[in-house]
Amino acid sequence: MGDVSILITAFREAATVGRAIEAFLPQLPQGAEIVVVCPDPQTIAVVDDYAARYPAVRHVADPQRGKPAALNAALKAVRGDIVVFSDGDVFVAKDALPPLLAPFADPQVGAVSGCPVSVSPRDTVLGYWSHLLTESIHQMRLARDDAGQFLVCSGYLFACRRSLITHVPEDALAEDAVISHRVAEQGYRIRYAPEARVFVKYPTSYRDWLRQKVRSAGGFAHDYLRKSLMRMRSDWL
Repeated sequence: MGDVSILITAFREAATVGRAIEAFLPQLPQGAEIVVVCPDPQTIAVVDDYAARYPAVRHVADPQRGKPAALNAALKAVRGDIVVFSDGDVFVAKDALPPLLAPFADPQVGAVSGCPVSVSPRDTVLGYWSHLLTESIHQMRLARDDAGQFLVCSGYLFACRRSLITHVPEDALAEDAVISHRVAEQGYRIRYAPEARVFVKYPTSYRDWLRQKVRSAGGFAHDYLRKSLMRMRSDWL
């Protein structure tokens, strides 16, 4: 395994991107970098402040044509052979990176998914539902990993061999699924690292929850995924 690049995408996340960066900093492998791609001035200012203090951190300009275009811009800029994908509104556990990277010792492993953990309160309907969904998907990934079956990486935290990704379609709505399918279709295995936890605050209003699920369902309805022979889960999970 070569050098590692952490790729964080952020949009209007000035309040949370610092925590996302700080969670990775203490566990960076030697020679690793953190690349943050974001378009808005407020988030850029936070990232620039971290870049001034930590040589491993740098900002990449966002072309402002959506998340797939942002990913493509960052993928051209990263230096690592392994790219770890995450978002500016989540944060990883203090021991998340080693188990996420360990499976790449096997040359047949092309990508590894982390494990989302809901930090939403259980005493609300949507909060309870978020815990139920994340636990259901966790069990599904465990079972499929044990059986050596295809699984879709979690967009909140996953890693991939850089050589397997040349371009993310700019009309993609489920970038994590597109990348997962492309890795598997090239004959590589996708593993699950349940110890690589990433903490996620899920939507707190029904409107935001519905918007998220409609986007996810629309992403899986994309021709590329709809026609793929790879299958894992319902679009609504």
